[in-house]
Parts: sequence; structure tokens; C-alpha cells
Amino acid sequence: MAAAAAAATASWQPQEEGFKEICGLLEQHISPSSSDKSQILQQLQHYSQFPDFNNYLAFILAHAEAKSVEVRQAAGLLLKNNLRSAFKSMSPANQQYIKSELLPCLGAADRHIRSTVGTVISVIVELGGVFGWPELLQALANCLDSNDLNHMEGAMDALSKICEDIPQVLDSDMPGLAERPINVFLPRLFQFFKSPHASLRKLSLGSVNQYIMLMPTALYVSMDQYLQGLFVLAHDPAAEVRKLVCAAFVQLIEVRPSFLEPHLKNVIEYMLQVNKDTDDEVALEACEFWSAYCDAQLPPENLREFLPRLIPVLLSNMIYSEDDETLVDAEEDGSLPDRDQDLRPRFHSSRLHGSDSVEDDDDDIVNVWNLRKCSAAALDIISNVFGDEILPTLMPIVQAKLSATDDASWREREAAVLAIGAIAEGCISGLYPHLHEIVAFLIPLLDDKFPLIRSISCWTLSRFSKFIVQGIGHQKGYEQFDKILMGLLRRILDTNKRVQEAACSAFATLEEEAAEELAPRLETILQHLMCAFGKYQRRNLRIVYDAIGTLADAVGGELNQPTYLDILMPPLITKWQQLSNSDKDLFPLLECFTSIAQALGTGFSQFAEPVFQRCLTIIQTQQLAKVDPVSAGIQYDKEFIVCCLDLLSGLAEGLGSGIESLVSQGNLRDLLLQCCMDDASDVRQSAFALLGDLARVCPVHLRPRLSEFLDVAAKQLNTPKLKETISVANNACWAIGELAVKVNQDISPIVMTVISCLVPILQHAEELNKSLIENGAITLGRLAWVCPELVSPHMEHFMQSWCTALSKIRDDIEKEDAFRGLCAMVRANPSGALNSLVFMCKAIASWHEIRSEELHNEVCQVLHGYKQMLRNGAWEQCMSALEPPVKERLSKYQV
Repeated sequence: MAAAAAAATASWQPQEEGFKEICGLLEQHISPSSSDKSQILQQLQHYSQFPDFNNYLAFILAHAEAKSVEVRQAAGLLLKNNLRSAFKSMSPANQQYIKSELLPCLGAADRHIRSTVGTVISVIVELGGVFGWPELLQALANCLDSNDLNHMEGAMDALSKICEDIPQVLDSDMPGLAERPINVFLPRLFQFFKSPHASLRKLSLGSVNQYIMLMPTALYVSMDQYLQGLFVLAHDPAAEVRKLVCAAFVQLIEVRPSFLEPHLKNVIEYMLQVNKDTDDEVALEACEFWSAYCDAQLPPENLREFLPRLIPVLLSNMIYSEDDETLVDAEEDGSLPDRDQDLRPRFHSSRLHGSDSVEDDDDDIVNVWNLRKCSAAALDIISNVFGDEILPTLMPIVQAKLSATDDASWREREAAVLAIGAIAEGCISGLYPHLHEIVAFLIPLLDDKFPLIRSISCWTLSRFSKFIVQGIGHQKGYEQFDKILMGLLRRILDTNKRVQEAACSAFATLEEEAAEELAPRLETILQHLMCAFGKYQRRNLRIVYDAIGTLADAVGGELNQPTYLDILMPPLITKWQQLSNSDKDLFPLLECFTSIAQALGTGFSQFAEPVFQRCLTIIQTQQLAKVDPVSAGIQYDKEFIVCCLDLLSGLAEGLGSGIESLVSQGNLRDLLLQCCMDDASDVRQSAFALLGDLARVCPVHLRPRLSEFLDVAAKQLNTPKLKETISVANNACWAIGELAVKVNQDISPIVMTVISCLVPILQHAEELNKSLIENGAITLGRLAWVCPELVSPHMEHFMQSWCTALSKIRDDIEKEDAFRGLCAMVRANPSGALNSLVFMCKAIASWHEIRSEELHNEVCQVLHGYKQMLRNGAWEQCMSALEPPVKERLSKYQV
């Protein structure tokens, strides 16, 4: 076989003509002057159809010494891309030819050629493994042992790429090999830690670091040698090597802290030193260690003694560096239009019905991770672990920085304000007594002459919003709240884009905390927000939309007054009319309208019809674009569908049954059914949320296709990939329950299918999310209430897990429905709950108070029925199994 392969290899020779043509095309491809790149690419694509085209590329990479290095590299990179799609379908002879040409190039004289060869080799290993290429491992080992720098570097380059992309390949058993490849290479990698060549030290350390997560036996048993190697490289002259040492310690503390425990003091001491490294990237890598240490929940004691030295380092690293690109951007004038690349991608999260609210992270002002941000994040985490004990070290430095008021030291002042914001959460109990003075100090900084001090002061004040709002009750507190409110509104109208963005985000945070406290100032707030709406460029406009939406969520129905609506709605409607149906700037506007519709309730009716119709049009156009973008005239983008479905849900929630006249005219029902069957889970998630909302307010319009809606909703609960689409299942489950209580017996064909899906969900409650368990328990109860004769025969299969889930749900209307189902089942099949009586009593005791008198009486009857049924001390025995607070709560049902 080997001989045959060798013969095949020997027999392929490039033709002079083909060689020249392909080199010519590659030369044009890389030349900056050639005008029509797409035509050249098309010709190269055309050549790709010939079975030996990739042989030519390999030949050019390996042998075309007369050509420029750039042409040979271009051949190698094109070869790499072609192999990704073609390697597995290539003839064995051609595969073999390419492999045989690559190996001798590992030691090529030119570094760029070696590197390109390494890249192609790692792609072949990724596609075909090492098993089919035994010569590779031998060639790599020979090169590593050769003592020739080119060969060592070429092999190390290829090996490091394999370790980075497919590390598990080297840690698997190979037929015909006595041991796993990693066992062969690891000792050689450790050897290179001591190499006089920085490139080899860097590549070898980077390769070993790739195995920390996988932790193969070979590394596990040589951990001491690895750590010794790290300590030797810790003070390497090459910054790249020091950075990898830091990365190794950060990963080890995250994954295998036990290995570092004996050396912990030395490692912390080292990280503290390197955190001051002159190379910013090394310092950044070292700084990651503090958050990783705290996240690993290691004993804080080990870190405590270092805090007096660590905190000053973090603070000095929080100062903007002279060359920080933010300093240039910070001068940008708010009247300059945004370029497209300034617009960050935005993500709309689909509606979720239930108790798991998604926590928003604090929006960082600009998403570039650097030493300053990493240091502030470390300080934030350390303040959460150590609380007020860091204040005696931190505050004197902060105060010193703040008291330097000359222009030259503005960056120091800015970092001090950032530090106060970073510790706002962790050190609040120590700061609380001084909060009034801290806030009084920060308020004037909102008007500082330096834009970055204005913007950071917005953020730091917003970190204290909760406590500022708590103080509104007394005169001084209210005055301060009002000053901050007005200060942030002034900054929203700042001329500087960075300050606008920080002020809007800070204001949104304050709105969430203050809620109805904003009502007296609504007119002023709206005037400022709508003024910003008129002057902002595209990127910050999105943040204004968010602030308007948050305001509507915060004040709710207070917004429903003609004075306010006259300020708020006309500019939004003008914008709505300006944007085309395929303009992505429509997304934040749709989200904003969703919040306004929910807040205004029926007050939104005067604006509802055009909004409703346009949502239908957009969904319809997008569904067409999905199958036929040409006749739709736009590219498909599912986010339009998701945002429109969510806005329709907001309308249903706001208008209530008032939406009926709109639903009756259009084809929403058919569009919605199509969305419920979409292959994208976020489209289905929003579709089922809307289905549930429509079931509540106008079920009559869903009836013609009810069985189809129910079938497709039930399918969402019965999927092997439930955990991946848990939010879809959650909304579908809730919608089935909402439909059940409206269509009553018409739900019966689907009841058993749904119950058989819900029971396993309730039985695996600890693995699934809270919201799905709650909705599952409520829907099961609603089905039981509507069809007790179908559900009650199966009670004993689910009573325990169902009652456990019910006992964790907060009192509300939905919980009442579920308990109506419980009572209906017990009436139909009293013996079905006998084995689960203790669980049922706990579920009943979870009510603080059942508001519905009729349900309260039903529950009393159920308990009394069991008390009479269980004679000879059986009832008392059941009661004695309950904790005292549970018994206490049951007493209001007179048992």
C-alpha cells in the first residue's frame, strides 16, 4: 500500500503551462493595483474544479523558489481554504501528495513559508486526525530534536496550531503507537521552556497552556515540572512569554486551584509585581487573576494580607493611559454623524412569560476590554468579597486624587470617581453613613469641564441609585434626588457623544429604581428626552429609545395624560413614518412602542391601528423574504419578526379586549401560526408569548385554527433538546394554559399529550429553570380544572412533584387557577392524593392568603374531606409530619 502511494506520489508532476497560469493569477490576486479582484477569484474558483488544482498549490508553496514569498504564501492560504471543503472527497493519491510536500517545508528558510505550512498542516489534522498521517508525528519529533532553529521553529509553529485548534487529538490512543502523542511531545515542550530563543519559549509555553482545561494524565503527573517551568519563565525578558505565564496562573486558579495552593503566596506576590509590568498586555493578563481568584471562591485569607499593596496598583491602573484611544474619541462632537462602524450590534431578547427576569449587566461605556476596565472589575469583585475592610486602604488614595484640582491631574480625579463607582455595591455599608457627602461631592462633577469626568460621574451616581431613591422620604434626600435627576437631564443634552451615552444609561438605571417617584417631574423629563431625540446621532438614539421605554415601564399609567402624550408621541410618530420597513433603526423604536403601549393601556388606542397594521405588513414581508428575497425586495432578517410579535404582545397587554377590532380585520391568526412553526427558536418564543396574550383578550379569533395552535404548542414541550429551547417551551406551556381557561372543553383532545410532557418536566425540576416549572405547574392545574375527568385518574403519578412546584409559586390569579384544578381533581378522585397528602398540605400552606372566597371555601372542603376520610389517628399522623409554620398556616382552614 505504501509503495502504491509512493508510486502515485512520484507520478504526479505539474505541467509548466498550468503552473504559470496559476502563479500569474496568484500574482494578480495579491497585487494592490489589480482592479477587479472578484474576476480573479472567479477564475481561481474555476480552477478549483480540477482534481489536481490543490496539488499545484502545494507545489507552488513548497518549490516555487523563483517566485516571491508572497505568491507562495497566497498559494498556501488558498490551499488551506480549499482543503476545508475538499479534503475529505479528494483522492487518496492527491491527499498523500499534498502531505508529502508539506513535511519537508517544516524547516523552510523563510519564516512566512514555515508559518503557512504550519497552518495547512493543522487544518489537515483537524479534518483527518493524526491517525491517518503517522509520518507527521515522526517528522515533528525529528525537527524538534534537530537543534536547527528553522526546523525547531517550523515544527513548533505547526504543533502549537494543532494544540490551539484541536488539542484533544494529541491526547488520544493511536493504533500502532505505544503511547499517546502528548506523552511524546510534553517532555520536549518543557525542554523548550529553557531555550535561548524567545520564539520557542513562547510557542512551547502557549502549547502546554492549551491543555490546562483538558488536563491529560501526562500533564497531571508532570504538574511540578510545569510549575517549576512557569516560575523560571516568570521573569522572562520577552513580554509575550510573561503574558503566557500570567495566563497559565489565571487558568490554573480557575480550573485546578489545588495545584497552586502550596505556592499560592509566591503566585500572588508574582501577580502583584507583574500587575505593574511596563507592558500593558502583560499587566492586563495579570490583572485577570484577581477576579479569577475571587470567582474560584478560594479562602479570602490568602489574599487579605496583600490588599494594602494590591489596591494602590489597581487604582493606578484605572487611570486612563496617555495613548488610550478613548481620549481621542472623547473629544467627539455630538453634531457629527455616526459612521456605520460606530454602531454596535444590538440584540433584542424575545419576550418571556414568567419569573426569570434576565439581569442586564451594567452597560460599560464602550466595549473595549483594557487594563483600566479589568482593574475596575477586579476592584468591584474584591469589594464584594472583603466589603468595608478595604476602605481604610482605598479611601485616603481616592481622597488624595480628588483633592488635586489642577487641569493636569484630571485623569487622576476621573479614576478616583471610577473607583467610588466600582465599590458602590461591595462597600455600601461602610459608605452609607457618608453617602450624602459623597453624592454632594459628585453632583458638581456632572458639570466638570472635562467630558470624561462628566461621563464617569453619571455612571458612579447611577451605581448609588437604589440608595439615593431610598432617601427620598426626607427633605434633604428629596432635594438631592432632584439635583441628580436634573443634573443627569442636563448631561443628556451634553454636546459630547460619550457624555450623552453615559447620562442616558445612568438615567435609565435611576428610572428603574425611582419608578412612580418620577411622576412629579414627568413633563421636564419628557421635554429633555424628546429634545435629545431630536439632536442625537444614530448610535446614541438607541439609548434614548431605551430611556423612553424604561420611563414608560417605570411610571406606567401616569404617562396617560394629554400634556405628556403631546410631548412624547409626535416626534416618535414622525420617526416611525421616516423609517422604511427594512431599516434596522426600526428595532429600538418597536421596542420603545412596546413599553409605551403597555404603560398607556387603552390610552394607546388612538395610535394603535397604524402600528398594528405595520407590524402585520413587516411580518408578512419578512416571511416572503425568507423564501423569495427577490420578490420581497429585501433580505430576510428574523429580528424584524421577533420585534413585531413582541410589539403586538405589548398592544394586546395594553389594549386588552380593545385589540379585538384590529385582530378581526387582518390575517394575524394565520401569520402567527406560521411563526409558531418557524425553525428559529426566538421567533417561536415570541410567537407563543403573543398566542398566550391573544388567548387572554380575544380567544374567539383563534378558534378557527385552535387545534393547530394546540398541536404545535404541545410539540414544544416534547423535544429531546428541551434545555436548548427552554424559553420556547416555557411560553408555549403558558399559552396552552391561557387557552385552556378560555376554550374549556375544546382543549380536551390535547390534554393527555400535554400532561404526559409536563409530568417529566416537573419530576426533573432541579435541572430546569424556575419559570418553566412554575408555568408547567400552573398549566397542569388549569387543564385539571377544565377537564378533571381526564386528568384525575393519573393523579398519583404527579401529585408529589406537582404540589412541590405549586408550593414555590407566589400568590396570584394564575396560582388560583391551578388550585381550582387541584380541588376539581380531588373531588373526582379523592384516593389519588392519599399518598401525597403531606405535599398537598405544604402546597396549600404556601398561600399567604387566598383572595377568592369561593376558592378558599373549596380548599377548606378538600382538607375537611380528608380529615373525615382518615380515621384511627391517620390524619393526626399526617399532621405530625408537617413543620410548625406549615401547621400554623393550615389553621386558617379550620382543620
